[in-house]
Amino acid sequence: MTSTGAADDPDLLRTLLADSALGDRGAFTRLYDLTSGRVYGLALRVVRDRNYAEEIVQEAYLQFWQKADQYHPGRGSVISWMMTITHRRAVDRVRSEEVHHRKATEYESSNQAPASTVPLEIVVASEENTELRTCLNTLSVLQRDSIEMSYFGGLTYPEVAEHMSTPLPTIKTRIRDGLRKLRNCLRGRDHV
Repeated sequence: MTSTGAADDPDLLRTLLADSALGDRGAFTRLYDLTSGRVYGLALRVVRDRNYAEEIVQEAYLQFWQKADQYHPGRGSVISWMMTITHRRAVDRVRSEEVHHRKATEYESSNQAPASTVPLEIVVASEENTELRTCLNTLSVLQRDSIEMSYFGGLTYPEVAEHMSTPLPTIKTRIRDGLRKLRNCLRGRDHV
């Protein structure tokens, strides 16, 4: 049987999920191998961003692993169950991005400082802030939110994870990758 055929075999997927519910990592790895292409494809179609889609897939498979024992065959196939969870996560991500964008726009428009004559050190600080803001805008919204909550909002990584309803390892990766990208952007601007 080809891997495509195996991916379409509902009995095999049901068996692999049942074994995963019992803690069988090999079964879960096989389940991942057979279904990850479809799960990723759905996430990408909904969010239209590869990084977000990859995060959604990671979060969805964590949920599949943790909730494998909650699957009920009477409610549909394993792949339908998996795709439903993935779709919900992807839609939630799109909605949270829209809310974040709206709030950020409202915040920026309500906090614009009036123009005035300012001392040189304020102008220099403003240019540095502009560079930082420009570099922050090169990050994904999720990276920027996580960094802002942690470094500017004073939240710990676990607090950021709880606030964003995202697993802690994902938050740590998001912040690490965002800080690396931010550092590279700021270094590049120093040489301009």
